[in-house]
Amino acid sequence: MDIFNLISMLGGLAFFLYGMHVMSAGLTKVAGRKLEQTLKRMTSSTLKGLVLGAGITIAIQSSSALTVMLVGLVNSGIMELGQTVGAILGSNVGTTLTAWILSLAGIQSENFFLRLLKPSSFSPIVAFVGILLIMVSKRSRHKDLGGIFVGFAVLMYGMQLMGDAVSPLASMPDFSKYLGAFQNPLLGLLFGAVFTGIIQSSAASVGILQALSLTGTITFGMAIPVIMGLNIGTSATAALSSIGTNRSAKRVAAVHVAFNVIGAIFCMVAFYGAHSIVRFSFIDKPINIVWIAVCHSAFNLITTLLLLPFPKQLERLAIRIIPDDRSKDTYAFLDERLLQTPSVAIRECENLVAKMANLARDNVKNALRLIYNYSQSKADEIEDIENQLDTSEDKLGSYLVQVAARELSEQDSLYVGKLLHGIGDLERIGDHAVNIAAVALELHEKDIVFSDKANQELEVLTEAVREILDVTIKAYNEDDCAQAILVEPLEEVIDNMVDEIQKRHIDRLQAGECNLMYGFAHADLINNLERIADHCSNLAIAVLNMKMGHQDAHAYAEAVKSGNDPEFEKNFIEYSQKYSLDV
Repeated sequence: MDIFNLISMLGGLAFFLYGMHVMSAGLTKVAGRKLEQTLKRMTSSTLKGLVLGAGITIAIQSSSALTVMLVGLVNSGIMELGQTVGAILGSNVGTTLTAWILSLAGIQSENFFLRLLKPSSFSPIVAFVGILLIMVSKRSRHKDLGGIFVGFAVLMYGMQLMGDAVSPLASMPDFSKYLGAFQNPLLGLLFGAVFTGIIQSSAASVGILQALSLTGTITFGMAIPVIMGLNIGTSATAALSSIGTNRSAKRVAAVHVAFNVIGAIFCMVAFYGAHSIVRFSFIDKPINIVWIAVCHSAFNLITTLLLLPFPKQLERLAIRIIPDDRSKDTYAFLDERLLQTPSVAIRECENLVAKMANLARDNVKNALRLIYNYSQSKADEIEDIENQLDTSEDKLGSYLVQVAARELSEQDSLYVGKLLHGIGDLERIGDHAVNIAAVALELHEKDIVFSDKANQELEVLTEAVREILDVTIKAYNEDDCAQAILVEPLEEVIDNMVDEIQKRHIDRLQAGECNLMYGFAHADLINNLERIADHCSNLAIAVLNMKMGHQDAHAYAEAVKSGNDPEFEKNFIEYSQKYSLDV
């Protein structure tokens, strides 16, 4: 084996890792929001978590990515440690699929159909289809599928390149001599753990081992300890990702490490204990590419079945490894580890924005109650909630900008746009709640009482504002176009009401029916109510823009402005009658 074989080996490893990365990223994008919804279904049922964990790992082709996701979700307080145990067990089962796919490279047959199963036969076709989807298709989902196909083809090419590069090793006596050291099980275990910890991919370690097995110099006795070790090494990713997290998140990594270490110790003791009694005849025989996949699957299945009945014990062990501290743990507002899976990060942003929307709506309603029943403690609560809204806008805005910089699917990009536009309007609605509370304080301190007619008009206007808030927040939180379409006509009715109330108030001032000193408070109040309706309109348009697309939402807005939308006209008439100032 010369320097050029070594270069080919490193190049093959690079292609393999890059192909795995591209394929995993594409699968994650295609899974999209379903991935986050699946994670949310991980309950206290360990078996259910195991099935879902295995399914997600198969879907995204990375047990490490799932574990990092779990660390981030626990660090954010979104999930609890107990919910992750089953998923961690399942991730180790799901990761075995890669080895079986790679084992197809070992097919040796002249049969036409069997030859089609060889990666060297079908990978070029997969790559060609992938490139066509990327270059020809206009739909982002099809482009993502194309990326998955190309990633798979690159991965398989890397595997083939590694196999070709190491084939000269079979005829090198020195190589066989060095391999003899791995007859020591502990050395093999240690090597597998350290090597996998360095390259951060158990799938790549298995792939390299399978490539080396093609030389015919790797025996069962050498491969089995390495396979056990590489499962320990893959825990390094979770351990590294937990640095800087709270104690609960660190325990997720501890569960993953404990699972693999306990499994390796048990299997090593059981296998070599049985070997010392029975003397397995196959242990010195060369292992092939398929048997490596069998051993990898057997180790993970045995370990999973062994520890499946003991989720609570694993949890308690993690707590003993990472004990409680007297200082209180804090949860990250939004964990940056979730950025590695943008669809999950976006969904958690949506949940926080939904809470922000509910707070803003309730804050306005509470502020309106202060107009006729002022309470300083309630006013202080409104101020506190507004401070929360300010903080949420700042943090969510910064986080969403980071999400937007990631490679997103078309649907995820639309959601990020909706959220970025929405948080500003929600924060401004919160500001108007504080302004209304300030007007209420002025009315209370100066003992200002509006005329009966002014109070009747304000009652109708505030009721309309309450409804537009309810409709808007429901539409925004649920992405409901049917509700969003109701907002614009109601906002137009509120604008007309404000104009009419201002006109009537001026008439009463001129007639001496109202005190001029009260006019400023009255104007401030109705102006804030009008601004709230304007922000509701912006939120509704954001929903329509996301669900209908920019062009359709723009066409709707133009039709509304020109009076050519019959549904708008119908709703406008109904709201005008419902909130008539003359009733």
